[in-house]
Amino acid sequence: MTTRSTELLRVAHQHPGVTRADAARRLGIGTGAATELVARLSQAALLAEAPATPSGARGRPTTVLVPHPSGPLVLAAEITHEAWRIDVVELGGHTLTTVASPHAGTPWPEVTAAVAQILHTYGGRVRGMGVSVPGTVAPALRLDASTAGWHDVDLTTLWPGALTRVPAAAVPSSGAPALSVADASTWPTPTVFVAGNDASFAAAAESARGAATDAAVALHIRIESGLGGAIVDQGHLLLGATGASGEFGHMPFGDPAILCPCGARGCWGTAVDGTALARFLGQPPPPDPVTYARRVIASPGPHERAAVGAVAAALGRGIAGLVNGVDADLVTLGSIAADLLAAAPAELHTSYRSGLMAIRRASPPPLVAAALGSDGPIAGAAEKAWSALFPQLP
Repeated sequence: MTTRSTELLRVAHQHPGVTRADAARRLGIGTGAATELVARLSQAALLAEAPATPSGARGRPTTVLVPHPSGPLVLAAEITHEAWRIDVVELGGHTLTTVASPHAGTPWPEVTAAVAQILHTYGGRVRGMGVSVPGTVAPALRLDASTAGWHDVDLTTLWPGALTRVPAAAVPSSGAPALSVADASTWPTPTVFVAGNDASFAAAAESARGAATDAAVALHIRIESGLGGAIVDQGHLLLGATGASGEFGHMPFGDPAILCPCGARGCWGTAVDGTALARFLGQPPPPDPVTYARRVIASPGPHERAAVGAVAAALGRGIAGLVNGVDADLVTLGSIAADLLAAAPAELHTSYRSGLMAIRRASPPPLVAAALGSDGPIAGAAEKAWSALFPQLP
């Protein structure tokens, strides 16, 4: 596929409902060239046109660029400490189907079985997969999530054969027999398979479609079972030398007396998550730290309010340190971090401002809840899968 064709697909993906004329302007080409590109992509079952929503204005009805009804799809998966979810996502970011379930600590066979069922339903249209997980992902797609007790997990088992290409003719249609989880040789092979940290994917999604679209340098902080984050500089996610950057929860902003499951002492994540709230309340570490944290944050009791305030203050201090160091102009907060912002804004903001360098206090980077909310990591997984897929189409 030509570079212009790929660019047009990207425009249609990033701006759902864009008109052909507007797409041409964004690409810097004439309408005639755009018409030719759309026709070519339509022939390849990648793009289509549909009537725009009536505006009431006079003149010729406007058409917009939409996903082809037989076009490619990607799977976006989010696996947390407590549950998993898979979305089937078309061009433009719209979700066609969602499958989700809680898990008891070992979600991998369940997710693999769900992927098999989705592939049986959608067949060869599914061209790739993005997986969001709460931990570090090595270049070989192996996961380490110390707070969940997951070590050296091979994520490619979620789609057997994900790194081995097979001929396109081997990809079954939607009418094919159900795929066997036990027999990976019956599975189609994705064109792309990507995996990454949940906070990194959420940060990328916020910069692409959320609250950080206009930020020069955006800092994203996300608390689940522990704390993670990411920096997006001019639209580019900073991954680090091995792809494991953003482990802000393991910076020594916490109590040195507390041993983190990662093996270090004083990790910031141990001062701000559900286990921190339990410690303040004199309770044992909860098996479900996210659910537990939300329950405590919602409680009106004075002891719970004091614990929430203390954790929010610890969050604010750490954010100030990161802002001082990376010079962000916006901070987005996801999951429990956003809940703390809503529940204890005074404690969080006071601690944040007091930790900022004097030169930053006159105009401190704002702290805002992530616009995509709980959908951030899975939206980021879909975006990463589509970004990797575009150069490979058709």
